[in-house]
Amino acid sequence: MTDVFIVGGGPVGLAAAIAARRKGFSVTVADASEPPIDKACGEGLLPQGVAAAQALGINLTDIPSFPLRGIRFHGANTHGLRTSVEADFPTNRGMGIRRTVLHKALVEHAAREGIDLRWRTPSGDLSSVKARWIIGADGMNSGVRSLAGLSATHRNTQRFGFRRHAGVAPWSNFVEIYWTQGLQVYVTPVAADEVGIAVLTRNPKQRVDEALGHFPDLAARVRQAPSRSSERGAVTVCRVLKQVTRGNTALVGDASGSVDAITGEGLALGFHQAMELAEAMARNDLSLYETAHKRLARRPHFMANFMLTMDQRAWLRNRAIPALAARPEIFRRLLEMHVGAANPPRFAVDCLALGWQMLGV
Repeated sequence: MTDVFIVGGGPVGLAAAIAARRKGFSVTVADASEPPIDKACGEGLLPQGVAAAQALGINLTDIPSFPLRGIRFHGANTHGLRTSVEADFPTNRGMGIRRTVLHKALVEHAAREGIDLRWRTPSGDLSSVKARWIIGADGMNSGVRSLAGLSATHRNTQRFGFRRHAGVAPWSNFVEIYWTQGLQVYVTPVAADEVGIAVLTRNPKQRVDEALGHFPDLAARVRQAPSRSSERGAVTVCRVLKQVTRGNTALVGDASGSVDAITGEGLALGFHQAMELAEAMARNDLSLYETAHKRLARRPHFMANFMLTMDQRAWLRNRAIPALAARPEIFRRLLEMHVGAANPPRFAVDCLALGWQMLGV
């Protein structure tokens, strides 16, 4: 017997548990795995994700991490010459943090909150669960989603991600994104002596070392660095569900739909969903969460579409990045839009300015 039963003890499932507990609910979390749970991801927590963690009362300042100042793009122009552009985050800094370190911190916080954590506990068909609310936080292949009949989608596309860590001191405090045809390489500082290297691609056979071959300068930086982890792979999905609630069941995180990892927004989005879901349960009205979920996803999906268009069209990418390098103030304002610190009309004006600049590249 519990007020809230959550299937899935990853970072978003734990955030949902913490948010619900802070509303006074008794909470049980069940997961078939055992912490710390790892996942192939970029491991950059954007400023809005850091702020959401703070709003949940989660202190991330005392755990191993690396402060992130902003985003830097590396690309090529129409003549194949390398170019780059960077911008600082407009408000707070982000954090580079190993997924396992983050998960351990969330597990410890959940335990202090009095949440019943049941590891190595497959959830089965949920028929024996006696709970007021059932929450699916069990990832992109969510069993709760299937059982609740919430699998219908408006959109469903996928790419592939691969990640490993290199024991080398970060050479910048930016998340660096290297662009070429059909793939991006993300470099995220996660400690004073370590960076995470993640590849996003449409090719399931792509691997990190092969991807680095497209960027000789980057490859030279990490060639002699000892490996700090084995290479892991995952699927990154851009999925929009028609509904995320039914009866007393709600979905959160990747179980509720997801944006392509190119945005780096997965955790920040999931943390904000967790808080909105807890508020809806406290008000005994999951329709409030349904509405909030659509609102929260609107900007990340828009930014994902914008960036995936660059991924798919070399002519656009090879003009856009040099144009942004020539007008870095536009890139700065685009980053403000990306982290939710600017409004869509301003973004539209900047897109027009970018298009005009591209005509001269």
